[in-house]
Amino acid sequence: MEMIYPRPLSRGAKVAVISPATVVKAEYVEGACAYLSGRGLDPVVMPHALGPVDGTYAASVSGRLSDWLTALQDPQIEAILCARGGYGCVHLVAQTPLAVVRENPKWVVGFSDVSALHALMWSARVASVHGPMAKHLTLCPDSEATTALMHLLEEGLPLSYQVAGDERNVAGRCRGRLLGGNLAVLGGLAGTGLDLLGEAAKSDVVLFIEDISEAVYRVERMLWMLHLSGALGRVKGLIIGQFTDYRPDMNFGTVEAMISARLREWGLGGVPVAFNFPVGHVDYNLPLVEGCMAELEVAPEGVTLKMMAQ
Repeated sequence: MEMIYPRPLSRGAKVAVISPATVVKAEYVEGACAYLSGRGLDPVVMPHALGPVDGTYAASVSGRLSDWLTALQDPQIEAILCARGGYGCVHLVAQTPLAVVRENPKWVVGFSDVSALHALMWSARVASVHGPMAKHLTLCPDSEATTALMHLLEEGLPLSYQVAGDERNVAGRCRGRLLGGNLAVLGGLAGTGLDLLGEAAKSDVVLFIEDISEAVYRVERMLWMLHLSGALGRVKGLIIGQFTDYRPDMNFGTVEAMISARLREWGLGGVPVAFNFPVGHVDYNLPLVEGCMAELEVAPEGVTLKMMAQ
């Protein structure tokens, strides 16, 4: 299927705010809406975005699913901002027909557990944005990440980033489809019809990964899965995002040290690798367009990532 890129948002465009997974603080939703309104957009808080809360979930499965499908199919809504990740998006992807996604292309924004929704969007070949959510728009409205997000939503591609180098980087240049997200979430979809990681074994992919609160050995286990499946050996480029909120173990002091050691052990045949890329559960969380064409250049002086529609 040909890749579909949702159209840029014009002034007055309606942006649905949904909570597809874990409960979110009302002040973050309110702050995000205030920010979007200040940009000349029209935020629409969906009926179950703020409850009624169902355990750790923002609302019941039926309520969250209703908000998601309604926002997708409403022709007046041009983008969907996920208020928070957490856990629960898998409940929605299991009940969303791919035809509904492809017939109603619009920007879907979020990260963390929202990686499951990005996998769904990729399966329908509709581009989506792995990027900041409600908390970030509320607390970091003037950040580089927020500015880049609004550029994507209002101007579209192309967009380029230049970031600092890292001593663990592997130099090189490549081109491929930019895919990735939260490693644990994507690992949980391995072997399913939404196996985004498996795509790396089928086509030219620039893969990016990040995670939070995962033990070093658990990240290693997921990397072994990618290695043994053959997917890791076929990627054209690898972007190592931020791995946060974990404890060192007796084998490795950092997740990055473990990843670097395993990559050297396995050997990737000169594939460029960019460590410490600003994507993940941090304030400096640059938005990335899932499914777009990307050019990655890793050089001693720094890393350049170019995203384009074709």
